[in-house]
Amino acid sequence: MGELVPLPLRQGWSQDRRLWWLLWASCPGVGWVTLRVLEAHFGALEAAWAAPLGAFPALPGRGRQALDLLDRFRRHWGAAPMARWAQRVQGGRRVLVPGDRASPAQLGELERPPLALHWQGCGSLWPCLRLRQAVAVVGTRRPSRHGLAMAEALGSALAAAGWPVVSGLADGIDAACHRGCLAAGGRPVAVLGTPLDRVYPRHHTSLQREVGERGLLVTEHLAGAPVLPGHFASRNRLQVALARAVVVVECPERSGALHSARLAWRQQLPLWVVPADAMRTAARGSNRLLGEGASALLEPADLVHQLGRGPLRPGSTATGSLPTAPLAADPPADPELLRALGERASLDQLSQQLRQPAGNLARRLLALELAGLVRAEPGLHWSRV
Repeated sequence: MGELVPLPLRQGWSQDRRLWWLLWASCPGVGWVTLRVLEAHFGALEAAWAAPLGAFPALPGRGRQALDLLDRFRRHWGAAPMARWAQRVQGGRRVLVPGDRASPAQLGELERPPLALHWQGCGSLWPCLRLRQAVAVVGTRRPSRHGLAMAEALGSALAAAGWPVVSGLADGIDAACHRGCLAAGGRPVAVLGTPLDRVYPRHHTSLQREVGERGLLVTEHLAGAPVLPGHFASRNRLQVALARAVVVVECPERSGALHSARLAWRQQLPLWVVPADAMRTAARGSNRLLGEGASALLEPADLVHQLGRGPLRPGSTATGSLPTAPLAADPPADPELLRALGERASLDQLSQQLRQPAGNLARRLLALELAGLVRAEPGLHWSRV
C-alpha cells in the first residue's frame, strides 16, 4: 500500500519552523524543555542557531560542558544548515512535530513528550491514533505457546473488527500479534525502539517491511541515530498514549509490558490481562495485575464485544466516550471525490479543487482504497483502479 498522508501537517507552524525544530531536536542532549526555552528566549530557533554562545540563557540541568556540546553541533552543520538538513529529513514530510495537525495531542501531555515522530507506511492511520482509536497488545519476549497463540488470535480478532493493533515489533508477544493482524488483513502499528533504517531483532526484517507496507512504523529516532537500551523501554509510553485500551499477554515482574500496564492505569485506560500458568516466571507480572484489578481476558471475542466496531470497519460508529469517524465505506463510496480524482491527482490538487482539508480527504481516499476503487502512488498521488 502507498502512503496516505493526513495533510496539511502544519497547524500554525511554518515549514521553516518544523525543520529548525527537527534540526535542534537531533542535537545530543537537547530535549523538550531546552527547545521551549530556546524558542522563548530567542523568539525563533533559527535565531538561536546564529546567536553567540554567551547569549544563551541558563538551560535547566545543562552546564557549561553541555553548552559546548551544543556549540560543536552547530559548527558541524555550519552557519546555513537548512539545505543539507532538509534533504536529510526529506523536507520533514514523513515526520510529525508537535505543531502538526495530525500529531496526537495527547503525546504533549506525557512526562517526556516526543520531539518528533518519524514514520513509514499508511499515514491515513494517524487520525485513528490521534483519537486513540487503536488497541495496544504487549507482553514478554519469551512467552509460552499459549501466550503466543493468544497474541496471534488477538491481533487477528482486532483486525477483523476494524481496530489498528499497536505493539513494539519485539520477539514473542509483539511479533505474534502483528502477524495475526497482518494475516487477517488488518493495519498493525509498530512503535520502534530503533530508527526506521534499523531492524531489531535482525530476523524481523521481513515482518518490519510488511508492517511498513500495510500498516505503520513509528519511531522517535532519526535515521542513523545510535540504538540505546533505554530506547526500547521509552517506547512503552508512546504505545499506551496511542491506544484506547491495553492488553497484556504474559509478562514477568520486571518488564516493559508491566510498565505499559501501569501507564494505562494512570491514564484511566481499560486494561485486560490474559491469565497464565501461576507457576510460570514469565507470567508472574501479568498474573499479579489480575490480583490488582485488571480485567481477565479469556477469549479475544470478549475484547471485541466490549470495544465494538473499530474505526477501520465499514459502518463504524463512535464507541465509548471517544469520538471517531468511519474510515471505510461500501462502494460506490464517494462519487464526488472520484469525479475530482479523474484518472490521477495529488492530495494537494484534490484539497484545492474540493476546498476541503486534506486530512478529511485522506480518510475518504482510504475508504476508496479499501473498496478497491483507487490506488495510492508515490508522491502523495492517487489513481483510479
